[in-house]
Amino acid sequence: MQPVLPMLAQPAADIESAMGLLGTAILEWKLDGARVQVHKSGEEVRVYTRNLNDVTTAVPEIVSVVRQAKPNSVILDGEAIALRADGRPHPFQLTMRRFGRKLDVEALRAELALSVFFFDCLYRDGEPLVARPASERHDLLRLSLPRETVTPSLITDDAEKAKAFYDGALAQGHEGVMAKAMNAPYESGRRGAGWLKVKRARTLELVVLAAEWGHGRRKGWLSNLHLGARDPRSGEFVMLGKTFKGLTDEVLEWQTKEFLARETGRDDWTVRVRPELVVEIAFNDLQESPHYPAGLALRFARVKGYRPDKRPDEADTIDTVRRIYEESLS
Repeated sequence: MQPVLPMLAQPAADIESAMGLLGTAILEWKLDGARVQVHKSGEEVRVYTRNLNDVTTAVPEIVSVVRQAKPNSVILDGEAIALRADGRPHPFQLTMRRFGRKLDVEALRAELALSVFFFDCLYRDGEPLVARPASERHDLLRLSLPRETVTPSLITDDAEKAKAFYDGALAQGHEGVMAKAMNAPYESGRRGAGWLKVKRARTLELVVLAAEWGHGRRKGWLSNLHLGARDPRSGEFVMLGKTFKGLTDEVLEWQTKEFLARETGRDDWTVRVRPELVVEIAFNDLQESPHYPAGLALRFARVKGYRPDKRPDEADTIDTVRRIYEESLS
């Protein structure tokens, strides 16, 4: 009943590169849910978030599942997620409604039931497992829980089988896969090299509307980009979010000069620019947001590169962005 920080994963460019690094690997569906760590001792079950907050009372479904686990005592790592009737996931924001501060749990449970899928076992009947190889923990987890509460997995060294497994996860509406080294221990609170995440990235060509001055080693450079999609009706640009990820020192130096040459105004932190530079942005998802005019925001946005061959009027429109979001709900 003392939660530990979760182990985190490093990104991999694609499934082929992940397999090339790991060789034989444990592949698991990567679900876009709420990370949960569940502790069981006899009849007592406690559920914690990735930030180690106790949310037991908010998730009775998870408590019920773990009470039925075979071991008398166990610590499990997994994802709680709200699924549609066809088994595809609801948007992440809907899942997170179940973890709000003031909840009518029974009403929310009837409206938005949670499923839980576990992918690791840290402790089992008095024995800590964190130093054991991932392959052993994989097998012990499956001995401890019903199949329907365990994240789908595949152990393989075959790149084609790995690609088919990855494609299957995407087809079910999930983010991608986790690829784990067979001998990886569970490194609490660390982004271990033994865990790699492979997620599908979508791209949009957006226009830079402003940029914020960087901090630390980026001090003196304009870094955090304000990104906008074109509204074909008004000709204006609708802001969708910010990112400073994916920028090399060379790009930071180049874009700072370009932004200052296009400056239209500033405050202490931000320089506004003429909307002339098109940048290709990779992102994982779109989510509803009250903070931006379009009501949508990019999730996990990062810069792929500038597109000097594109004019601002050739950038992606807000209609395209809305269509991508609507397709994610279907």
